[in-house]
Amino acid sequence: MQIRHGSPVRPAARARWPWLLVGFLALCGAGAAEAQPTDAAKTRVLDRVVAVVNNQAILASDLDEEMRLAVLDPGQAGLGVLTRQRALEQLIERALIQQQIRQEDAQAADPSQAEVDARLSEIRREVPACVRQNCASADGWKAFLASHDLTDELVGNYLRYRVQILRFIELRFRQGISISPQEIESYYKETLLPQYTKGEAIPALEKVSPRIEEILLQRQVNALFDDWLNNLRKQGDVEVLDPALEGPKAPDPEKGAKP
Repeated sequence: MQIRHGSPVRPAARARWPWLLVGFLALCGAGAAEAQPTDAAKTRVLDRVVAVVNNQAILASDLDEEMRLAVLDPGQAGLGVLTRQRALEQLIERALIQQQIRQEDAQAADPSQAEVDARLSEIRREVPACVRQNCASADGWKAFLASHDLTDELVGNYLRYRVQILRFIELRFRQGISISPQEIESYYKETLLPQYTKGEAIPALEKVSPRIEEILLQRQVNALFDDWLNNLRKQGDVEVLDPALEGPKAPDPEKGAKP
């Protein structure tokens, strides 16, 4: 992935969102063009671009939303506090994936409203932050949204994206993968059985085979998806415009080269 930190945006890209880079002046009435804007109007900034992914802008407001939405992601547990730098990285990956989905077959991966609603119900029942505020109830969910500066629309769009990605992965990477009986048996003997202590009841291979097959399938799917995403990153054109959000710079190969 070609990443340029702090470099100027290409003119072609800038022309698509110039209003995001400067204050917007609200002019009205006859002779407004000649009227002098107030100091407040001069300094008013609606938003700013922090990164560009293949000519798609990522805004500071997008970053703020990603930080707030992290409370709904159980996968963040154990990763520590979500930094703005890591949140930007997530948004960059999201942009790359969504761009590719649109190129391939967006309609096939588009989830139904029922799927999104089902995911929302799971979150309201199971995410620890939601459980603590009784999100399963209407009043509890309303209070939760208010306390985290979220809205139903913002959460719905976020969950739609998450379900869309899962469907896309299923359609693109899972098709054609098969797990042999030998692989299942090997996992059973080498991975599952050692987890049981002496005297514990050990489930029969036939009983746990479906679950083992699912685990092995997911491993292969994850590996294929990671390779695909890494390739997208290498081919992509990404500019980080905010120096405070720049990732660690890659080491200079010339400095580390042996004579």
